[in-house]
Amino acid sequence: MSLFGSPARDEQGNELLRRRTDQMPFSIVAKDMTIVGDLETEGVVRIEGHVRGTVRAASQILVGQGAQVEGDLHTREAVVGGDVIGSIHASERVELQPSASVTGNITAPRIAVLEGGKVSGEVRIQDNPAAAGTAGG
Repeated sequence: MSLFGSPARDEQGNELLRRRTDQMPFSIVAKDMTIVGDLETEGVVRIEGHVRGTVRAASQILVGQGAQVEGDLHTREAVVGGDVIGSIHASERVELQPSASVTGNITAPRIAVLEGGKVSGEVRIQDNPAAAGTAGG
């Protein structure tokens, strides 16, 4: 019996269905890492360290508490707990946690700023943030 070859099963022996996010690539920028350059993935990227460049993730960008991004974020959903110096463009949602600090514009159809989260820039709530990102430059 192969450990990784057989699908996961519940207590009754039924095959467990994977969540959509379980099948996506998941990348991590560790706390002790500094990336200089652009990042791009079809899945999810979690940033715990420092990135200087544009980050593009088809699914989700997670910026951990204490992390710093100096560049724009382009994604479906962004959850920010650290510092972003640049614009955030999300096709579905942006969430700023209490420890978040954004110096730049935010464009998304849904934006949540939890108490303590900081934004220094323009906040635009609109249905097609991709169009706004190209129209304004």
